[in-house]
Amino acid sequence: MPKAKMPVAVLLALTVGPALAIGMTLWLVSDMLPPCTITEAQRLTAPDGEFDLVAFSRACGDTPPNTQAVLVPPGELVPFDAASFVSVAADVDLAPRWTAQGTIEITLPETGEVLRSDPAVAGIDVTYR
Repeated sequence: MPKAKMPVAVLLALTVGPALAIGMTLWLVSDMLPPCTITEAQRLTAPDGEFDLVAFSRACGDTPPNTQAVLVPPGELVPFDAASFVSVAADVDLAPRWTAQGTIEITLPETGEVLRSDPAVAGIDVTYR
């Protein structure tokens, strides 16, 4: 018994239709999310030139001020989804710096909730003052 072939119009409707529906849904949902902006406060290149230490703030809609720090390859922008190794729920100066030994020093504020303070990042020790 020969197999029946599916008409091209039906095949297109069954593949393109759901793809368009999913695409439109994602587009509408992303339009509802507040846009995020990253503002760099300070950028310091490591003594060995392997990383840039960047202190920045990320604002998404009506989120409260925050200050974070991340390591990125030299000269690269901080990615939207960057995983910071220090995060403070306040607009503060972390006064980041590289030491002569190639470690990182960060100043944590006396006020403002510290959300994250990792002891090391990318194999580099972090000291908090």
